[in-house]
Amino acid sequence: MQWIDNLTVMQQFALFSALKIIGVFSILMFIVAYAVIIERRVSAFIQDRHGPNRVGPLGLLQPLADAVKSFLKEDYTPGHVRKVFFWLAPAIVMIPSIMTVAVIPFGSTLGDQPMVIADLNVGILYVFGIVSLGVYGIVLAGYAANSKYPLLGGIRSSAQMISYEVAMGLSVIPVFLLVGSLNLSQVIGYQAHSWVDWLIFKQPLAFLIFVVASFAETNRLPFDLPESEQELVGGFNTEYGSMKFALFFMGEYANLTVSSAILVTLFLGGWTLPVFGLDQPAQHWLGGLAHIGIFLAKMIAVIVVIIWVRWMWPRFRYDQLMRLGWTRVIPVALANIVLTAWILWLRA
Repeated sequence: MQWIDNLTVMQQFALFSALKIIGVFSILMFIVAYAVIIERRVSAFIQDRHGPNRVGPLGLLQPLADAVKSFLKEDYTPGHVRKVFFWLAPAIVMIPSIMTVAVIPFGSTLGDQPMVIADLNVGILYVFGIVSLGVYGIVLAGYAANSKYPLLGGIRSSAQMISYEVAMGLSVIPVFLLVGSLNLSQVIGYQAHSWVDWLIFKQPLAFLIFVVASFAETNRLPFDLPESEQELVGGFNTEYGSMKFALFFMGEYANLTVSSAILVTLFLGGWTLPVFGLDQPAQHWLGGLAHIGIFLAKMIAVIVVIIWVRWMWPRFRYDQLMRLGWTRVIPVALANIVLTAWILWLRA
């Protein structure tokens, strides 16, 4: 369009960056809303019962009804809590999940615009740096509630997330040893040419460790000890209601979505599909939209698998969870780094 051509380079950059931010945020919130529906329908199927099917056709408007309920529900703050921290904690949990998507390439190009908000050379370091901030919100929620069950949930979460962040960080080192770059777009480019180049086949052990760490980092069963309703009522969010509880809820599913997106980027070829020429950057708008669709399809498939696991596996005891992280997962991840480096050295 003529008016876009008249803008300066910096103005065009700012305009298209804003459009990408709005688009990514809108899609993320849509997926967060409907991941809840997927979870409830999958759990209903596994338990041989009906899921939500009253609000709208096939229950598809249930997220809208839940959102309205959260907005209209009384925003009650208990008198015994530490109020400033009590209000701050839900925002700290939600914001890192949103910020992380900035470096994830969700497509190749659309027109002449790369489908990534910030194509950083240290993209994965940015991801780990931002993700690590989420634990502060959970710990703060447990402390601010001034109650024993939330405090126990916050302490559990801090120990669990710190432990499995180590394993997650170690699991991706072999990936970058193979690729030779920390840039997520280049990781996708490395996997673009063939199915066998997908890093799930070249680094299956790293993939499994990353999956286990992702479950622990997102507090999903069998690692949901910070909430464990049977022991801690609801854990760190016990004292929360209305929109503050909704922010914790959205933060959990946003973390689930972002973890799935990172998993697809690192191990499942990202937006590429080595058929019909879909393994190369798009030359027209239709190809760019196809790449975005491929990425979303892979991500949703991973989300469904993670949801399925929740309703099929029992919860670990807390000592089992910590023992698994420090005496099994981390040593295996270190051994995988050494083995990968040794193989690459022999091939050099």
